[in-house]
Amino acid sequence: MMESMIPASLQQLPLWDEGTADAGWQVRRSRRARRPSVRVYRDGAVEIVVPERLAAQHIASFVDRHRGWIERHRCAPPPDLAFPPPHLELRALGETWQCCVRSSGATPEERSLVRAHAEGGILELQIGLGMEALRGALLDWLAERARATLEPKLNALAAELGVTYRRAQIRRQRTRWGSCSVRGTVSLNFCLLFQRPPVLRYLLAHELAHLTHMNHTPRFWELVAHYEPQWRELDRELLRGWKQVPAWVLVALRSRANSGSDS
Repeated sequence: MMESMIPASLQQLPLWDEGTADAGWQVRRSRRARRPSVRVYRDGAVEIVVPERLAAQHIASFVDRHRGWIERHRCAPPPDLAFPPPHLELRALGETWQCCVRSSGATPEERSLVRAHAEGGILELQIGLGMEALRGALLDWLAERARATLEPKLNALAAELGVTYRRAQIRRQRTRWGSCSVRGTVSLNFCLLFQRPPVLRYLLAHELAHLTHMNHTPRFWELVAHYEPQWRELDRELLRGWKQVPAWVLVALRSRANSGSDS
C-alpha cells in the first residue's frame, strides 16, 4: 500500500468537527494549522481556525468564499444542550444513568454536587450552588468514571495484542480522541464513554499500534488492520463520534478551555 493511498481524513483522529459553546463567530489562530478551516458547531456557533501568521485579509477572503456553506450548516441548538440532562448514556460501558435533581443537603456528603448510586443507576445532582458548578462537577464525575473503566479495557486489549505501554491517562481534550507518546503514555479522552464498544476498541487498538509505529505510514495502518480488520468503518464512525457526545458536555469543555481551567 502506498502512503498516498491513505485518505487525508485518516492521518489523525480529531475529536469532533462540530461542538462549541459560544454563539457567534470566532477566529482562532493555531500553530498546528497549515491552512484555514471552518467548523460549524452544534449550537450554531462558527469557529475559523487559521495558521498563526496568516494575514487578516486572507482570513477575510477565506470567510467570504465559505460564507454560503457556513450559513447552510448553521442550525438551531440541539435538544441535548439542555442542562441538567435527564440521563447519561455511556454506550462504551453499556450504562444508562438517570439524573435526579435534589436540593442542597446539610452534611458535607449531602452537599456533594454529584452522588452516584450504582445499583440503581442513579445520579443525584445538587443545584444549590448553581448550574455552572454542577456542570463542572458532572464533567469531573464523567472523567472519574472514565479513569475507573477505560484503563482496565486498555490493559485487557494490550494483553490480548501482546504489547506493553508505560502508563495511561484520561484527559478532556477538545480536539483528539486519544494519543500515544514516544515514551509509551497512552492518553484517552473521557468522551470515549459515549461511543459504541467496537468504536472504543478500535481507538484503543489505534493508539496501541503507535507503540510500534509512531506515525501514520502504510505499515502503521497494516498493523491497525491486523489488530482490527473493520478499522475503516469504525474510523469513519469515530470521525462522526462527536455527534454521540451530549451537546452540554461539548459546551462545558469549550467553557473550561476558554477559562484555561482544563485541557
